[in-house]
Amino acid sequence: MSGRATWIATLATAAAMASAQDLGIIGRSYQDGMPIIWKLVDRFPSAEVRSRFPWLAVIAWRYDGSSNNGMPTDAVIDQMKALEQRIGDALQAKGVCEHAYSRTGNGLKELVYYTTDRDEFMETFNAALEGHARYPIEITFYEDREWNDFATLLGRFKKSE
Repeated sequence: MSGRATWIATLATAAAMASAQDLGIIGRSYQDGMPIIWKLVDRFPSAEVRSRFPWLAVIAWRYDGSSNNGMPTDAVIDQMKALEQRIGDALQAKGVCEHAYSRTGNGLKELVYYTTDRDEFMETFNAALEGHARYPIEITFYEDREWNDFATLLGRFKKSE
């Protein structure tokens, strides 16, 4: 999460989603004059969940957004959706990780999850993507037992009651 982003008070909350678990926040900020769209869970997890998922996994996908105001093309968006869906089906469903947030804009998509273990995450991730074309991504892990990264972002995009 970049400290260079300028935060905008205008937020749109996700209201009509399939289940209460899917409720979240959609927000916008600007970085270097380019819009960044954020999607995040609207609740801070319990201490039990935080202790179970101490590692922050950041999946970074750099793309050329120069002709689309910093956003990916429709073809790249489709690939990103396929990757995100596969992570949800294969990793989240098995309890290997919890989605925290994603950000898209200024030539960068980040999918951010908290995970139980780095090696387990990578093993399950690679198995889940077997047969997929290679994605242009980098994965970085950070220890964040208190979920400070997510807490900071959630504080910036707090839903109004």
